[in-house]
Amino acid sequence: MDKRYNALPLHAQLALRREAVEDVVSHPEWTLQACVRHLKKKMRLTSEEMAALAGVSTKTIQDIEQGRSAGTVQTMNRIFGMLGLKLAVVRMPETH
Repeated sequence: MDKRYNALPLHAQLALRREAVEDVVSHPEWTLQACVRHLKKKMRLTSEEMAALAGVSTKTIQDIEQGRSAGTVQTMNRIFGMLGLKLAVVRMPETH
């Protein structure tokens, strides 16, 4: 947890994670960059902490956040996977 914040009890940390997931799921219009930023901020993580949890490099997290990289599908699945989410392609409903 980011040292700029006071440590939260486990139940509060879990509540933040649930809120972060719900926020991302309920905003499909957000870019991947915005999702990563939001998850990191909402869960009070540093780039280093998020990278360690996701199994990617700190530079990868920073590059995605700052728009220098869009991230690969594999990388995004690692980041989202730490919260039980998966990046997917879905068919748009047909409009008549």
